[in-house]
Amino acid sequence: MLKILDERQIKQKIKRLAIHILENNFDQKKIILAGINNNGLGFAKLLLEELNSLKHSTEFILTGIRLNPAKPLSEEVKIDMPLKELSGKAIIIIDDVANTGRTIFYAMKPLMDILPKKLEVAVLVDRKHKSFPIKVDYVGLSLATTMRENIDVQ
Repeated sequence: MLKILDERQIKQKIKRLAIHILENNFDQKKIILAGINNNGLGFAKLLLEELNSLKHSTEFILTGIRLNPAKPLSEEVKIDMPLKELSGKAIIIIDDVANTGRTIFYAMKPLMDILPKKLEVAVLVDRKHKSFPIKVDYVGLSLATTMRENIDVQ
């Protein structure tokens, strides 16, 4: 297995992503960081720690989004906070890896029932195999891989 980023490089990417998020959202009072499943939520927590270490006036709120990536229609997509609390807010959907875009696409499904102020996507690794209309706004690392290659984030 090929190691692409070490711990120090990942921390540096997270710091750069946090600064980029603040620069693009300087006018937001509150931003919801919504991590997808375990890996996305873990990455969102690391981003939250970094964001909170930087000087700014924005309040960041962490929540989770739960769905089955292999069968996104098999069960309801759940967000860990009430939808009405997300209405009118800036929301950043966070995952560890964006591959085809399908998981991120379905993670947005509950948000179709409200009107967010702004909706963005942040990932640690973006692969160039989108088959869904997903634009990633914040990317730690872009990789051109074959469809058969897997990315394992630990």
